[in-house]
Amino acid sequence: MVVLLAWAALSSQAAAAAPAAPTSQQRGMAERVAASGVPLSELAPDAPSEHEVKPGDTLWGLAGLFLKSPWRWPELWGMNLEQVRNPHLLLPGQRLSLLKADGRARLVVGTRSAGPAPAAGPAGTAAGAAPAETPPPVVKMSPQVRATPLPPEPAATLPLKSLSPFLNETIVVDPRELEGAPRIAASTDGRLMMSRGDIAYVEGELGAVAQWRIYRAPVPLVDPQTGEVLGYEARHVGSASVLRLPVGPADASGRVAPAPVALRLNQLRLEARAGDRLLPAAPVAWPAFVPRAPASALQAQVLSIADEGMSASQRQVVAVNRGARDGLETGHVLALWRSAQPAGLPPERHGLVMVVRTFERVSYALVLDTKDPVRVGDRLTQP
Repeated sequence: MVVLLAWAALSSQAAAAAPAAPTSQQRGMAERVAASGVPLSELAPDAPSEHEVKPGDTLWGLAGLFLKSPWRWPELWGMNLEQVRNPHLLLPGQRLSLLKADGRARLVVGTRSAGPAPAAGPAGTAAGAAPAETPPPVVKMSPQVRATPLPPEPAATLPLKSLSPFLNETIVVDPRELEGAPRIAASTDGRLMMSRGDIAYVEGELGAVAQWRIYRAPVPLVDPQTGEVLGYEARHVGSASVLRLPVGPADASGRVAPAPVALRLNQLRLEARAGDRLLPAAPVAWPAFVPRAPASALQAQVLSIADEGMSASQRQVVAVNRGARDGLETGHVLALWRSAQPAGLPPERHGLVMVVRTFERVSYALVLDTKDPVRVGDRLTQP
């Protein structure tokens, strides 16, 4: 008997925000697992016999709880294929039980317990028997606000909060794109470096745009293998909003000086300075994070560490010297290999990354797990 995990049906609002449908590769893996279950050898060593889905749980986290490799979440989905409508989202309150038989493992689902059984009736009354009738109590009604709790919020595939700052900020540009953009000219008090809350004068036309992002002059991203420039990374400095300053006083002829163009600096990751460029703060749509392996073989390297770090650890971002033209897509999971090993020792795998943003020739990846610091030059392959 194939035992299936039933993901609860999602509201239309949640379904509208859900990631894209599974790929044919993922569905094929799930169908194979649905036919026979998961081998016990693929279970995590400390896989629990039961787990109740809680707010904040993710499909990635549950796959890591039950399986050795979280990126192989389609196998978890395959344990419950027939009733899975949306494998990328979970609903709190479900209780997952792990069953093992004939060298294979499957999951069953139930709801949380309804609480203890009703206690026995009063003395002299058999348990479950109706007590003697008593007059119902008088209840005085008065107008009041009635609150209806919202249904549980589905959890995303990955914790998006750890990604949101990066997804909204770092960009790869053509240097000419920033040459004509407005720029910070100076602070109002003549300081070279500016911090949060400061007001900065601007050169250039801001038009009707009220919110802006501040970028430092782009730096080249050089392929460690070929020395080729793959793009230019504009480092994010912070955000700012247009500030309407009063017009200047009238001169002797009665002419009034125009109001200077200025911004108030809101959130800053770095101190702003004269020469920093401005781009409109357009909203960023969340991509569909569907962890999976690339369909074809891939050889890549870590190009740089976000924020000019020397190394990266879990939940930090690295640049990769491959992009959309090389077949990389958002959600691809790659294995990390040490960049340098002592002579005679085989290559050693030490972690996983997932692609979270792609450009034509460069991608950015989130470090999912690693045993050692990730460094520039570390190799990346299919997992």
